[in-house]
Amino acid sequence: MRQDGPTAAAERGRRVEADELLLLVAGGDQKAFEELYGLVSGPVYGLVRRVVRDPAQSEEVTQEVLLELWRSAARFDPARGSALSWVLTLAHRRAVDRVRSARAAGEREQREALRAASPAFDHVTEEVEAGLEREWVRRCLNRLTALQRQSVTLAYYDGYTYREVAERLSLPLGTVKTRMRDGLTRLRECLGGAA
Repeated sequence: MRQDGPTAAAERGRRVEADELLLLVAGGDQKAFEELYGLVSGPVYGLVRRVVRDPAQSEEVTQEVLLELWRSAARFDPARGSALSWVLTLAHRRAVDRVRSARAAGEREQREALRAASPAFDHVTEEVEAGLEREWVRRCLNRLTALQRQSVTLAYYDGYTYREVAERLSLPLGTVKTRMRDGLTRLRECLGGAA
Protein backbone atom coordinates (compact mmCIF):
# COMPACT_ATOMS: atom_id res chain seq x y z
CA MET A 1 0.00 0.00 0.00
CA ARG A 2 1.32 3.40 -1.09
CA GLN A 3 1.64 6.10 1.49
CA ASP A 4 0.92 9.61 0.46
CA GLY A 5 3.44 11.94 1.97
CA PRO A 6 3.42 15.71 1.84
CA THR A 7 5.36 15.63 -1.49
CA ALA A 8 2.85 13.37 -3.27
CA ALA A 9 -0.08 15.41 -2.00
CA ALA A 10 1.57 18.65 -3.10
CA GLU A 11 2.26 17.16 -6.54
CA ARG A 12 -1.34 16.03 -6.91
CA GLY A 13 -2.48 19.50 -5.81
CA ARG A 14 -0.27 21.17 -8.46
CA ARG A 15 -1.69 18.84 -11.11
CA VAL A 16 -5.29 19.68 -10.20
CA GLU A 17 -4.44 23.36 -10.00
CA ALA A 18 -2.74 23.23 -13.45
CA ASP A 19 -5.80 21.48 -14.92
CA GLU A 20 -8.14 24.14 -13.56
CA LEU A 21 -5.88 27.00 -14.58
CA LEU A 22 -5.47 25.66 -18.12
CA LEU A 23 -9.24 25.45 -18.54
CA LEU A 24 -9.48 29.10 -17.43
CA VAL A 25 -6.67 30.06 -19.82
CA ALA A 26 -8.65 28.43 -22.65
CA GLY A 27 -11.35 30.96 -21.86
CA GLY A 28 -8.87 33.85 -22.19
CA ASP A 29 -8.20 34.43 -18.47
CA GLN A 30 -4.88 36.30 -18.31
CA LYS A 31 -4.56 36.08 -14.53
CA ALA A 32 -4.96 32.29 -14.75
CA PHE A 33 -2.25 32.27 -17.42
CA GLU A 34 0.12 34.17 -15.13
CA GLU A 35 -0.45 31.59 -12.40
CA LEU A 36 -0.10 28.69 -14.83
CA TYR A 37 3.06 30.25 -16.21
CA GLY A 38 4.57 30.35 -12.72
CA LEU A 39 3.51 26.77 -12.10
CA VAL A 40 4.79 25.16 -15.33
CA SER A 41 7.67 27.34 -16.55
CA GLY A 42 10.24 25.59 -14.32
CA PRO A 43 9.35 22.02 -15.36
CA VAL A 44 9.08 23.11 -19.03
CA TYR A 45 12.52 24.76 -18.97
CA GLY A 46 14.03 21.74 -17.23
CA LEU A 47 12.68 19.33 -19.85
CA VAL A 48 13.67 21.56 -22.75
CA ARG A 49 17.15 22.09 -21.29
CA ARG A 50 17.71 18.31 -21.10
CA VAL A 51 16.80 17.94 -24.79
CA VAL A 52 18.26 21.09 -26.32
CA ARG A 53 21.22 21.51 -23.92
CA ASP A 54 22.06 25.09 -24.95
CA PRO A 55 20.78 27.48 -22.22
CA ALA A 56 19.91 30.36 -24.55
CA GLN A 57 18.12 28.10 -27.01
CA SER A 58 16.36 26.38 -24.12
CA GLU A 59 15.03 29.74 -22.93
CA GLU A 60 13.78 30.52 -26.44
CA VAL A 61 12.04 27.18 -26.78
CA THR A 62 10.50 27.56 -23.32
CA GLN A 63 9.07 30.93 -24.30
CA GLU A 64 7.73 29.45 -27.55
CA VAL A 65 6.05 26.63 -25.62
CA LEU A 66 4.46 29.02 -23.15
CA LEU A 67 3.24 31.24 -25.98
CA GLU A 68 1.82 28.18 -27.71
CA LEU A 69 0.19 27.23 -24.41
CA TRP A 70 -1.64 30.58 -24.34
CA ARG A 71 -2.71 30.26 -27.98
CA SER A 72 -3.78 26.63 -27.94
CA ALA A 73 -5.11 26.13 -24.41
CA ALA A 74 -8.55 25.36 -25.86
CA ARG A 75 -7.13 22.15 -27.38
CA PHE A 76 -6.43 20.71 -23.92
CA ASP A 77 -8.71 17.77 -23.14
CA PRO A 78 -8.67 16.87 -19.40
CA ALA A 79 -10.16 13.45 -20.26
CA ARG A 80 -6.90 12.53 -22.04
CA GLY A 81 -4.49 13.47 -19.26
CA SER A 82 -3.32 16.15 -16.93
CA ALA A 83 -2.52 19.70 -17.96
CA LEU A 84 1.07 19.30 -16.83
CA SER A 85 1.51 16.20 -19.01
CA TRP A 86 -0.02 18.03 -21.96
CA VAL A 87 2.24 21.05 -21.47
CA LEU A 88 5.34 18.87 -21.09
CA THR A 89 4.39 16.98 -24.26
CA LEU A 90 4.20 20.32 -26.10
CA ALA A 91 7.59 21.24 -24.64
CA HIS A 92 9.19 17.95 -25.62
CA ARG A 93 7.91 18.15 -29.17
CA ARG A 94 9.09 21.74 -29.58
CA ALA A 95 12.52 20.90 -28.10
CA VAL A 96 12.95 17.91 -30.43
CA ASP A 97 11.92 20.09 -33.39
CA ARG A 98 14.57 22.65 -32.41
CA VAL A 99 17.26 19.96 -32.18
CA ARG A 100 16.27 18.53 -35.56
CA SER A 101 16.20 21.98 -37.11
CA ALA A 102 19.66 22.78 -35.74
CA ARG A 103 20.99 19.46 -36.99
CA ALA A 104 19.50 20.04 -40.46
CA ALA A 105 20.97 23.56 -40.56
CA GLY A 106 24.38 22.16 -39.62
CA GLU A 107 24.14 19.55 -42.35
CA ARG A 108 23.14 22.23 -44.89
CA GLU A 109 26.10 24.37 -43.86
CA GLN A 110 28.41 21.39 -44.14
CA ARG A 111 27.11 20.56 -47.65
CA GLU A 112 27.49 24.20 -48.65
CA ALA A 113 31.06 24.28 -47.32
CA LEU A 114 31.90 21.16 -49.33
CA ARG A 115 30.29 22.67 -52.40
CA ALA A 116 32.24 25.89 -51.93
CA ALA A 117 35.47 23.94 -51.57
CA SER A 118 35.00 22.18 -54.91
CA PRO A 119 35.62 24.24 -58.04
CA ALA A 120 32.43 25.81 -59.39
CA PHE A 121 33.54 25.13 -62.94
CA ASP A 122 36.27 23.49 -64.92
CA HIS A 123 38.97 26.12 -65.52
CA VAL A 124 40.40 24.28 -68.54
CA THR A 125 37.00 24.07 -70.22
CA GLU A 126 36.30 27.73 -69.47
CA GLU A 127 39.64 28.81 -70.93
CA VAL A 128 39.16 26.73 -74.08
CA GLU A 129 35.65 28.08 -74.60
CA ALA A 130 36.81 31.66 -74.04
CA GLY A 131 39.65 31.13 -76.53
CA LEU A 132 37.23 29.75 -79.12
CA GLU A 133 34.89 32.71 -78.60
CA ARG A 134 37.77 35.19 -78.99
CA GLU A 135 38.86 33.47 -82.20
CA TRP A 136 35.31 33.56 -83.59
CA VAL A 137 35.02 37.31 -82.80
CA ARG A 138 38.38 37.92 -84.50
CA ARG A 139 37.22 36.08 -87.62
CA CYS A 140 33.98 38.06 -87.69
CA LEU A 141 35.84 41.36 -87.22
CA ASN A 142 38.10 40.45 -90.16
CA ARG A 143 34.98 40.09 -92.35
CA LEU A 144 34.14 43.77 -91.82
CA THR A 145 35.48 46.50 -94.06
CA ALA A 146 38.57 48.24 -92.74
CA LEU A 147 36.56 51.38 -91.94
CA GLN A 148 33.85 49.41 -90.09
CA ARG A 149 36.42 47.37 -88.15
CA GLN A 150 38.31 50.53 -87.17
CA SER A 151 35.14 52.23 -85.89
CA VAL A 152 33.88 49.16 -83.99
CA THR A 153 37.30 48.52 -82.45
CA LEU A 154 37.67 52.10 -81.23
CA ALA A 155 34.18 52.13 -79.73
CA TYR A 156 33.94 48.64 -78.22
CA TYR A 157 37.51 47.69 -77.43
CA ASP A 158 39.04 51.07 -76.69
CA GLY A 159 35.93 52.53 -75.04
CA TYR A 160 35.48 55.68 -77.13
CA THR A 161 32.07 57.29 -77.66
CA TYR A 162 30.75 57.72 -81.20
CA ARG A 163 31.63 61.43 -81.02
CA GLU A 164 35.20 60.59 -79.88
CA VAL A 165 35.58 58.02 -82.67
CA ALA A 166 34.46 60.66 -85.18
CA GLU A 167 37.01 63.14 -83.81
CA ARG A 168 39.78 60.55 -83.79
CA LEU A 169 39.12 59.54 -87.39
CA SER A 170 38.38 63.12 -88.51
CA LEU A 171 35.01 62.06 -89.89
CA PRO A 172 31.49 63.42 -89.53
CA LEU A 173 29.52 61.90 -86.65
CA GLY A 174 26.80 60.65 -89.04
CA THR A 175 29.37 58.72 -91.09
CA VAL A 176 30.75 57.04 -87.96
CA LYS A 177 27.25 56.10 -86.81
CA THR A 178 26.48 54.57 -90.21
CA ARG A 179 29.74 52.57 -90.19
CA MET A 180 29.02 51.38 -86.66
CA ARG A 181 25.44 50.36 -87.49
CA ASP A 182 26.48 48.46 -90.62
CA GLY A 183 29.49 46.90 -88.88
CA LEU A 184 27.47 45.77 -85.87
CA THR A 185 24.78 44.30 -88.14
CA ARG A 186 27.41 42.26 -90.01
CA LEU A 187 29.02 41.20 -86.71
CA ARG A 188 25.65 40.08 -85.32
CA GLU A 189 24.98 38.01 -88.45
CA CYS A 190 28.45 36.46 -88.32
CA LEU A 191 28.34 35.73 -84.59
CA GLY A 192 24.85 34.30 -84.92
CA GLY A 193 26.45 31.35 -86.71
CA ALA A 194 28.67 30.73 -83.67
CA ALA A 195 25.75 29.88 -81.40
